[in-house]
Amino acid sequence: MEYMLRFQEDQIPTLAGRYVDLNSDQAREDRITQRISPCTRRTGFYTRADFLELCYWKTPRTRRRCEENDEEFIHEVTRIALSTQNEQLRIGILMLLRGVSWPTASVLLHFGHRNPYPILDFRALSSLSIPMPRGYDFIFWWEYVELCREIARRTGAEMRILDRALWQYSKENDKESTESSAGMASN
Repeated sequence: MEYMLRFQEDQIPTLAGRYVDLNSDQAREDRITQRISPCTRRTGFYTRADFLELCYWKTPRTRRRCEENDEEFIHEVTRIALSTQNEQLRIGILMLLRGVSWPTASVLLHFGHRNPYPILDFRALSSLSIPMPRGYDFIFWWEYVELCREIARRTGAEMRILDRALWQYSKENDKESTESSAGMASN
């Protein structure tokens, strides 16, 4: 996957810090990072309440569809996704859950898996100069994961810090394109 980071790598911590300062729902993200993520990594699956919290955090528009998933189905699907060694199964099975598409599945992996996974988001793609695809597929997603892991490894940034920096740069610099792309952000 070809990319060009639109800012200097040494700006990652500064941009990520601005994300935290400007995030209007910091309390929700704090619950996710401090309670939900550690609990999910310990148990190996999401509870229904935690699943719904993450889905709402990513995109409130899918709330009703996400609520159609029952507790047992969420447990089983997320248990498989967080334990399998097969990357295509890992991301693909999450999309069996009602209301979950590629971006939301990436959120579930980002916060629930022990390995680093980036969040698939139009803002992050913009910050890497990667054009929005017509649709996501496994090859695109996996190349994006490997790219972000390489940047994180090279810079020493944790994936959450890199993710925040990519999102924040676009938020600050892509005013005109964010309104037209917002509908594609989560689905």
